[in-house]
Amino acid sequence: MEEIASELKAMLNVDTAFTIPVLGGIEIAESVVITWVVMAVMLLFAICMTRNLKVENPGKRQLILETCVTGLQNMVKGIIGEEGKQYVEYLVTVIVFIGISNIIGLFGMKPPTKDLNVTAGLAVMSIILIEYAGIHAKGTKKWLHSFAEPVAIIAPLNVLEIFIRPLSLCMRLFGNVLGAFVVMELLKMIMPAILPIPFSLYFDVFDGLIQAYVFVFLTGLFIKEAVE
Repeated sequence: MEEIASELKAMLNVDTAFTIPVLGGIEIAESVVITWVVMAVMLLFAICMTRNLKVENPGKRQLILETCVTGLQNMVKGIIGEEGKQYVEYLVTVIVFIGISNIIGLFGMKPPTKDLNVTAGLAVMSIILIEYAGIHAKGTKKWLHSFAEPVAIIAPLNVLEIFIRPLSLCMRLFGNVLGAFVVMELLKMIMPAILPIPFSLYFDVFDGLIQAYVFVFLTGLFIKEAVE
């Protein structure tokens, strides 16, 4: 048991991939490098898939791409509503990024969303977008006044909610990804031959994609609330 615990602890550690020799040494975490890999994959895939697009007589590749993109956009629009349609492209990008990050464990890499710093960064970006959407839709004066609605006495609670929301988004994504990662590593240690395969389909694929959807769903819901 101690050996399994030590191996699991080593897998959970966020290791330093390399150090940039400036300002006394800047450590670059493994999760940052894997995040760069995910971003590079998304960029290269987008460049390859969007070459030679046609308005008339599109090929199968273009039809599949348009179907996937339209499906994701319609899904996000259904959450955020017409008032927040200008934020759809960002949320689609986020769901694709988190989805790839969560299933990258299938390729022998540690999911970057296992690092609390990564999920915290995503949550902070979401809350900034949510508050910006509220200011953009209502104006600064009405946005500030909304904290005193329906009665002024609950204004401190409404202000506190600004900090609670990113914490909730961050910990929900981090906790679920970390829990799935721990379960899969334990299964690989105990029965490495056959047992992890069906569980991997659930924890690495299904659960990973569900967590990406939940993160975007809550962000879209908060944006919709902010702009209405």
